[in-house]
Amino acid sequence: MSQLYDKQTIVGEAIPNMPWEDRPAGCEDVVWRSSRNPIIPRDLIPSSNSIFNSAVVPCNGGFAGVFRCDNKARRMVLHSGKSSDGIRWEIDHDMIEFICDDKEVGYFEYGYDPRVCWLEDRYYVTWCNWYHGPTIGVGYTYDFCHFYQAENAFLPFNRNGVLFPRKIGGNYAMLSRPSDNGHTPFGDIFYSESPDMCYWGKHRHVMASSRGWQSTKIGAGPTPIETTEGWLMIYHGVITSCNGFVYSAGAALLDLDEPWKVLYRTEPYILSPQKLYECVGDVPNVVFPCAAVSDAPTGRIAIYYGGADTVVCMAFAQVDELIDFVKSHSRL
Repeated sequence: MSQLYDKQTIVGEAIPNMPWEDRPAGCEDVVWRSSRNPIIPRDLIPSSNSIFNSAVVPCNGGFAGVFRCDNKARRMVLHSGKSSDGIRWEIDHDMIEFICDDKEVGYFEYGYDPRVCWLEDRYYVTWCNWYHGPTIGVGYTYDFCHFYQAENAFLPFNRNGVLFPRKIGGNYAMLSRPSDNGHTPFGDIFYSESPDMCYWGKHRHVMASSRGWQSTKIGAGPTPIETTEGWLMIYHGVITSCNGFVYSAGAALLDLDEPWKVLYRTEPYILSPQKLYECVGDVPNVVFPCAAVSDAPTGRIAIYYGGADTVVCMAFAQVDELIDFVKSHSRL
């Protein structure tokens, strides 16, 4: 890839054992797929109909995560899992049972599309929860064995709640995508802040759906990655084709101090459903990124994404190349 700007770097920790594959010979794409895809099959645990749209973080020298495991009754539930290398996973056979003092908040109807973010002293989990409609559930864990549920972040209807990995201006910060009670043929990304992870306000519009692959709706994907150029936000975008929704992935750079201000945004996608495991499954034609592991010294990024609402896949990028691509292919 050509370098159009000075080398950009990740602000963060070293993850020397993160999963990685070099770009295949002859590949010119800024993001490339793992040769091991799908890394998690739909039937890894006995109860699962499918495992997809899941979140992974470094943890205690290995990796841990929260996984969307739709079961054979087609109930949408969350399971925890651990891995030594981020590729071969052991997922708990039992769903996560959140510990919650408030029975009304803690009543579990469904949970899907989780994100996990290390923030201060714990791993926060956000997911699409149910409370008289889809909303953003918030919980946390210290060990991926015991999970505690807090207050839901917002009223229904909302999805794609994604926390920033540090406070902004002294407040916790989250991206979300207000929605409806169905499959939502619209959607923009918004930003909100909270002093205590309970009361959310200072809502700001970040960006709207646009043209082409992101013309129907958009939503934040993995935890934003802090870089010297701004917050690198990988997001999904949807176009409505004659055969239904098609989900692809793009990237944007947000201002470090005011993340609702978009500096650059890709007009072309960085990854779209083209492989069989992305095009054929319970929901065809879906690439849905939910997690990204990044190594600051090397600038390597490993992206975890759901394929066709059926399996978990992985793709890779170099941060400087991806930032250059966002800048040189931007249309706000």
